[in-house]
Amino acid sequence: MNENLYFLISCLFISVATVAQSSDSSDLKEDPPPSVTQHSVRVGGQTIDYTATTGYLVLRKENGDARAKMFFIAYTRNGVDDLSKRPITFTFNGGPGSSSVWLHMGGLGPRRIKMTEKGESLPPPYELVDNEYTWLDKTDLVFIDPVETGLSRPAEGVEKSEFTGYEEDISSVGDFIRLYTTRNGRWSSPKFLAGESYGTTRAAGLSGYLQDRHGMYLNGLMLISSILNFQTARFTKGNDLPYILFLPTYAAIAWYHQQLPNQPEALEPFLQEVERFAIGEYASALMLGDELPEDRKNQIISRLHQYTGLSEEYLERTHYRIHISRFVKELRRDEGVTVGRLDGRMTGVDYDDAGEFYEFDPSYSATIYGPYTTAINAYLKADLEYENDLPYEILTGRVRPWNYSNVQNEFLNVAETLRSAMSVNPFLKVHVFNGYYDLATPYFATDYTFNHMFLNEELEDNISMSFYESGHMMYIHQPSLVKMKQEVDQFIEQTLEQQ
Repeated sequence: MNENLYFLISCLFISVATVAQSSDSSDLKEDPPPSVTQHSVRVGGQTIDYTATTGYLVLRKENGDARAKMFFIAYTRNGVDDLSKRPITFTFNGGPGSSSVWLHMGGLGPRRIKMTEKGESLPPPYELVDNEYTWLDKTDLVFIDPVETGLSRPAEGVEKSEFTGYEEDISSVGDFIRLYTTRNGRWSSPKFLAGESYGTTRAAGLSGYLQDRHGMYLNGLMLISSILNFQTARFTKGNDLPYILFLPTYAAIAWYHQQLPNQPEALEPFLQEVERFAIGEYASALMLGDELPEDRKNQIISRLHQYTGLSEEYLERTHYRIHISRFVKELRRDEGVTVGRLDGRMTGVDYDDAGEFYEFDPSYSATIYGPYTTAINAYLKADLEYENDLPYEILTGRVRPWNYSNVQNEFLNVAETLRSAMSVNPFLKVHVFNGYYDLATPYFATDYTFNHMFLNEELEDNISMSFYESGHMMYIHQPSLVKMKQEVDQFIEQTLEQQ
């Protein structure tokens, strides 16, 4: 096809698509009516009757002009007479650019996608089942899709840049929470946030924003696969911290795949040994750089070989610094197998075995993307009786470029925001869920972050953690889903006891 003609046809399609999409938000004088449906689910031997509300809240300027349509799905338990005793949890995933589909259809909501016990995909078209481990027996749930994810979009004529940045995202999601709370009479309810991955970054930021901007003091945060200090996960030259903090997760994955020269029987005692080495001998060796003596360098390389299964020759060529993207390709290169970033238990096969990085993350593309996309699209129409012709954006690049102008040449660190919020509101409790096989947000990096918050001693008991033999989305693993439910039940109950 002639290039000029191809360009003109492409522009025509783009124009038509833009008109079709914008027409959905052209008249926002009133919020579009939601779909309200009735359901029930069995949890812990009891039947929970609940109302599902699916639709949009429109964020507006004070003059009434629409800024954005934010899509949400809310579940409220029926028959509650006193809302001041009934908790409500606002929940979201991360990305940036992710919808709330993962927590919604994987672990927290009343319906979930059926997977194998390990957490692998079943054959398409996939199946939805009742989620007996939903959090709905303990708390009402509001799943939020930030602007440009899911079905949320800017209003017509509003630039997406008003929402696609750390501060912009915090204010829009925070303003949604304030508006929902006000409209639904939930100011007197105990309030929680549950975020996963970058959603934990958002949750920590919201703990400060809601408190400072709206006077909304929270009862608790549930941080699932947490990242608050981005220095712990940025493999930039000159920043040795990730090499130290990722090492225990490398070791866990190597142990899982039986790649270690001397395979330990139990995982957790082995990881404790690796953690001591990482924060001790290994950290001090990396700090020396070229000043590290040859004999110590050889000792470090030998220990790394014992803990990761990577060859000593390879480790020497990398200056004994293991990059995450190289590890997932190198661990089982001789077998022609790659391992997952989101979940190191999962494996894939590339075009060839010569590449430095894998072609795709088998724990995303080959495990969860297809099932979860099918789940939310089928569920919206069949169960929630909601129709919308917009594509439901699962994990999208529409939010790029993402603006970190608030930190400029620094690493984003919202742990300080959380510390400050807890100091002002000493009743704020935090529980952190960690997967041992998670290379996106390694558990030891989270441990490091919380150990460097320097909370007042009186607040240290406000933070609790649990650990799972699974990955980033630990709830896809059936035993971890069960344990996660037990931990969150205990956390909510203990948090409410202080009322």
